Amino acid sequence: MKIQYFKFHTDYHQFYLEDKSDDNKGNPTSPDFWNEESFKSRLAMVNGIVGIGIESYGNNIKGEIEILDKPNINVDFNKYDHIVEGGIYISSGELQVINCPDNNLELSLKIDPGKYRVRIYSSNLDSVKYYDVPNDTDNDYYRIELWKSDDMERKVLKQYEE
Repeated sequence: MKIQYFKFHTDYHQFYLEDKSDDNKGNPTSPDFWNEESFKSRLAMVNGIVGIGIESYGNNIKGEIEILDKPNINVDFNKYDHIVEGGIYISSGELQVINCPDNNLELSLKIDPGKYRVRIYSSNLDSVKYYDVPNDTDNDYYRIELWKSDDMERKVLKQYEE
């Protein structure tokens, strides 16, 4: 699959990857979703939903998403500030990118149903000058890769230290 680029408005330092189906989907308002571990790792997970923690507060967030056949093993860790992996189960065959808090559909991708490993690369985090204020100078960027995998555990590959 070719790379899909996105740019959309989101708030509260987050956006979501979700299964289109509501069957057995977890609740992102649960206290287990955004807890201490998920805030630190910048990745929250419940069944069918992944929350991606971002540096910007209320700006147009920029990034790209790509579905791979296998994990990318040629990662230049120096290019990114933070890298984290987790898992998501897509039962419907449609992965959606959703903003926060409006829950607007920003991008929809047709993919084979199944379990996927999700890797999020965060870059340019130091460009965000005001943590809780929208700012035109914010230039953080997010690359998302997904591939089929049964591994659903959260794992930080590179931790951003503010």
